[in-house]
Amino acid sequence: MSDGIITNTIRRLRFEHKEMSQSDLGERVGLTRQTIAAIEGGKYSPSLETAFRIADVFGVTLDDVFQWKKR
Repeated sequence: MSDGIITNTIRRLRFEHKEMSQSDLGERVGLTRQTIAAIEGGKYSPSLETAFRIADVFGVTLDDVFQWKKR
């Protein structure tokens, strides 16, 4: 049971990095485009390792990509 929601800034970060596609990001972190789309859309929460890999691609910290908010 969750008492919070995880949001992310992946779409904005992709845009700021030469409009990187979901497929390009997926290739760089070892996921499919569909999985990146699900994470970006808030339908799927990535593993901690994947979250760190995504942040690393953009050269930012984990909390620059993912935020947890209490409901």
